[in-house]
Amino acid sequence: MVVCKFGGSSVADAAQLRKIKQIIDSNPNRTIVIVSAPGKRRSDDEKVTDMLYGCAALVDQGKPCKPIFEKVVERYSTILDDLKIDRTEFDPLFRCIEAEINEGAGSHYAASRGEYLSAKVVAAFFGWEFLDTQDLITIESDGTVASSSYEKIARAIDPKKRYVVPGFYGSDSEGIIKTFSRGGSDITASVFARAVDADVYENWTDVSGIYAIDPRLTDKAKVIQELTYQEIRALAGVGANVFHEEAIAPLFHHSIPINVKNTNDPTAEGTWIRATRDYTNTPLAGVSAKAGYTRIVVQKLLLLKKVGIRQGMLTMLHVFGIHPTFTSSGIDSLAWYFDSSQANEQIVTALCVRLKDEFELDEVTVTTDIAITGVVGEGSSRLEGLTSKATGALAEEGIELMFLSVGSSPNTLLLGVPQNKQKEAAIALYSALF
Repeated sequence: MVVCKFGGSSVADAAQLRKIKQIIDSNPNRTIVIVSAPGKRRSDDEKVTDMLYGCAALVDQGKPCKPIFEKVVERYSTILDDLKIDRTEFDPLFRCIEAEINEGAGSHYAASRGEYLSAKVVAAFFGWEFLDTQDLITIESDGTVASSSYEKIARAIDPKKRYVVPGFYGSDSEGIIKTFSRGGSDITASVFARAVDADVYENWTDVSGIYAIDPRLTDKAKVIQELTYQEIRALAGVGANVFHEEAIAPLFHHSIPINVKNTNDPTAEGTWIRATRDYTNTPLAGVSAKAGYTRIVVQKLLLLKKVGIRQGMLTMLHVFGIHPTFTSSGIDSLAWYFDSSQANEQIVTALCVRLKDEFELDEVTVTTDIAITGVVGEGSSRLEGLTSKATGALAEEGIELMFLSVGSSPNTLLLGVPQNKQKEAAIALYSALF
């Protein structure tokens, strides 16, 4: 059995859906299809999910969502008409969804309707059964998938049938619709692949695999033939956006291979993601970078000899809504790096005052606009001179090194650089190491 997930660009219009049907028809083992909401058809287009979030925002302002929702209806209507699908079922659905959003169903409900309608359209086009994830996937308060979800899915699937499933959402413990983070359809597909013990999980997108560097940065970017689960998580964690970093978790202990493929070039091999790989000849997998980090550094004489102080400060960060992604330490200092979207300037300032007063710190400093670049590869720890080559490549381009983490992860070298040098840093590292 093959579980297939098609992303937003793959379901953007009727022409793309016809390509999907050809792909599905070419392999009878492709029996479960997970779909995203329609993405952009061209660079100046809007994603349906963004429009639906806009609908919820209008309602939050006390306004009806009709001005934006009509564009959503038009988008799906065009697809239905182009595919010559009977709209009898869909017109009442549009009106019902609009009414629910206007009545305050919330952003999770509104955003989820993109995938819901996509799956309804594809199911009608294929003549397959529609299966609603609201009834099957329970999402915990921390965003993880409840273990009971796998049993519910396994019971719902008849191996003799073929299904179309909406990605991106499930429900909370009370049955109310809850979405994953953006790109969460990857997670939905992983959950289904594990639940049915799939032979392969195919992730169909608009590129022919995962590149060793963002191909928009250099024409020398190469497709990675094979990655491990750990490597794709590391790359996604520092900016690679082809595959959701949390989508590996359901598969991690089940060794179900993932094949990232191109809807527009289905015969291309793409990238395989497996539990392990032979990295003898390819110790490094890729380079990625992610902007938008803030750093808080605290200093105090004999800081790390104070029992419990590290945990106490971390707890205070959590109280202020800050959850560090990376941490580094010196003899008398600690530094936390976190996504800047977690807290505005006022919150960070208030936190720093509390930290300094409560823990009697000598100094607390804040630096914003940091990018984290990662050099990822299962063989990185055994690659002689990797750190010196990486730091040398940045120095040669005059790029300040703000942060270096070696050894905290066996497969990743992390380097912090000024945000305005993010692209130059990634290119310099790729040129020097690949």
